[in-house]
Amino acid sequence: MSDTKTKTPLTLGGKGKLELKKTVETGQVRQSFSHGRSKVVQVERKRKRQFEIGADGKVQEVKAPPASIKAKAEEALLKEVQHGTLTDDEKAHRLKALQDALKADEENARIAEENAKREAEESARRAAEEKLRKEQEPEPVAAPAAPAAPEGRAPAPEAKITPATATTAAADATAPRREAVEEEEEEEAPRRKPKTGHKPPTVNKRTEPRRRSGKLSISSALEGDDAVERSRSIASMRRAVDKERRKAQLKQPMNTDKVVREVVLPETITVQELSSRMAERSVNVIKSLMKLGIMATINEVIDADTAEIVAQEFGHKVKRITEDAVEDSLKSGEDDAAAMKTRPPVVTVMGHVDHGKTSLLDALRSANVVAGEAGGITQHIGAYQVRTAKNQKITFIDTPGHEAFTAMRARGAKVTDIVVLVVAADDGIMPQTVEAIKHARAAEVPIIVAINKMDKPGANPNRVKTDLLTHEVVVEDMGGETLAVEVSATQKINLDKLEEAIMLQAELLDLKANPSRTAEGSIVEAKMEKGVGSVATVLVQRGTLHVGDIFVAGAEWGRVRVLINEHGKQVKSAMPSAPVEVVGFGGTPAAGDDFVVVDDEAKAREVSEYRRRKIREKEHVASVGGSTMEQMFAKIKAGETTELAVIVKADVQGSAEALNGTLAKIGTEKVKVKVLHSAVGPINESDVTLAKTNGAVIIGFNVRANAQAREVAKRDNVDIRYYSIIYEVSDDMKAVLTGMLAPTFKEAFIGYAEVREVFNITKVGKVAGCRVTQGVIKRGCKVRLLRDNVVIHEGDLSQLKRFKDDVKEVREGYECGMGLANYQDIQVGDMIECFEMERVAATL
Repeated sequence: MSDTKTKTPLTLGGKGKLELKKTVETGQVRQSFSHGRSKVVQVERKRKRQFEIGADGKVQEVKAPPASIKAKAEEALLKEVQHGTLTDDEKAHRLKALQDALKADEENARIAEENAKREAEESARRAAEEKLRKEQEPEPVAAPAAPAAPEGRAPAPEAKITPATATTAAADATAPRREAVEEEEEEEAPRRKPKTGHKPPTVNKRTEPRRRSGKLSISSALEGDDAVERSRSIASMRRAVDKERRKAQLKQPMNTDKVVREVVLPETITVQELSSRMAERSVNVIKSLMKLGIMATINEVIDADTAEIVAQEFGHKVKRITEDAVEDSLKSGEDDAAAMKTRPPVVTVMGHVDHGKTSLLDALRSANVVAGEAGGITQHIGAYQVRTAKNQKITFIDTPGHEAFTAMRARGAKVTDIVVLVVAADDGIMPQTVEAIKHARAAEVPIIVAINKMDKPGANPNRVKTDLLTHEVVVEDMGGETLAVEVSATQKINLDKLEEAIMLQAELLDLKANPSRTAEGSIVEAKMEKGVGSVATVLVQRGTLHVGDIFVAGAEWGRVRVLINEHGKQVKSAMPSAPVEVVGFGGTPAAGDDFVVVDDEAKAREVSEYRRRKIREKEHVASVGGSTMEQMFAKIKAGETTELAVIVKADVQGSAEALNGTLAKIGTEKVKVKVLHSAVGPINESDVTLAKTNGAVIIGFNVRANAQAREVAKRDNVDIRYYSIIYEVSDDMKAVLTGMLAPTFKEAFIGYAEVREVFNITKVGKVAGCRVTQGVIKRGCKVRLLRDNVVIHEGDLSQLKRFKDDVKEVREGYECGMGLANYQDIQVGDMIECFEMERVAATL
């Protein structure tokens, strides 16, 4: 690259032979690469031959020396045309092609000259700017002089300046000075290379300029490194800004005031929750517990007393709350009588599945179809409202299997106001009909009997009314208070009378609610819908439910996002007794859970966490065999139970009647057996649910529970007892009732002792020296102190000694020392009467 000797190219000579010849115009172009490397390239500019048509019509060349092989080729072609070696067509074709080539060459030459002129002007402008910039900058340190050319080497010939070499010269003029230094070093490197063959270590001189970094662009190559100013990166500028901000924060005075918070502590709390409520680091809280001698992890549960000590140590105020306070915060007081308004009744339709319950519901719906709404109202949810002919609303709830109805009653939520009992006129009372009566009676709601299928030929309503008497349901026709309506769902007969009976019963109940308060209600049913999440049907009981309200439902909480009525339309609010479908639950609640609107999310989350913890504790309680009976005995001892609730299932009706008669004879006025349900058949899931609700014992006489019932009984801790002999049932129930009676105690006399002397002993008090005159005196017995046959004290015997030794008893004729508990007024001549209290078991 350092050798600048010009090489003679190969050209065509004057005689058409290939020979060496000097170029017309030559020059050098320096190429720059990354890491400061450069290369010198020889450049040759070739002139193009130009032709023109002369006055005689022949093609002749513009007088100019041939500059290249192309020019020689064109000249040979012209000679062929002139000598006539080609045909006329070939001459014309080649002449036309030659003219086109000449025009293209002329255009290219013109464009090249314009570009060269423009580049020359641009190079002159940059040279002027560079000169002006150097005049303004201080004088740089002079670079070392270039070494002289060695002997025997001729200096590089001067290149003739042409328009083509002008651009190269301008680029060389703007190249940075460091490239010149590097080129000189590269030229001298072969001469300084040691003969040992080892590569000398590279030494970076401080005076050397830094090598080029980054990408090499055309503008940077033309302008040079000096023209490109180095700019700071964005990361560097960001670090500088952060550094200035930290300096400003250090200059500001630090706020060292301790923030005192009011920490609410339940009965138990985890270390993590305590640190969160105090806004302290969990590590510091654990260190504080270690100082108290408690080794706890972040998930450890500590009691309220320990948490209070830790909170006070950190300087916070403590507010103690009990577990019941969380539930009590949801309870609201009685509503103002002036704000109460009449609400629609809530009716539950119950009965045997084959007695036309579904048909009756469909008939009630179709009777209220709005004009233009073909096909009837689609039942989107399990509850809906209908409007009577008198523009009165009735809310109906469909509870198949009665599962949701029982769960609601178990939680103390009185959702249903009236029960419509559907009985088929041609079929009469069926087992599920009796079960529905039991459920309605346990819920303490009035019953309206709807005798269906009156359009059939074998309908006999009188037989139905008579059969109801055996189940203590007396209709008005027979002197009772229960309303009965004869209807036909298929023919839509007397549906208006059924609605009138419902409204009449609602007027007697005087159903009212306050719509201007926060909403409360109950979950009728809940499900998980794809793409929507947990959706529940809520029956509003008090207040008005609005979109956006925050609520708690059982162990779940959420915010009302959408309210949908029974017609599938979105509404903004729901009034009392209105069933709506609520979207916005955090999880799926259970049927029968209470639904309460709260003030904020914090309270809702607190109640939800408390209820979930209670559910987990209940699930983890280990059950020991017969636990339900043991729990019942515990309630009996505590005086909480005066009735023994049982559910009887037998193999035949005779056995069931016999068991009912036997159980009815057992008991007294204080305690008795209450048969909640008696039926024929195996023990099913409904029986277990009823037993769990009322805390009853299931008696299976020659029957067994099915798999589903056993699983539910095991889960809900319900006691199922199997018998095959009726006397065993009677004996067990008598034993249970006997245990329910309060025990009696009888006083038993054991002996007399006469006081002969009274001794006053230090630190003990007065001790009576006595002689046993009758019976025996026992340590720990009850005593009465008699003076002149008058009882002046009754208490316990604290000490009994013979000489200096404590003894268990002293018989008649022996002397002893006796001390009375908490009594010192003992005189000589007094008589001490001793007795024991014997426990006598109560009997029926």
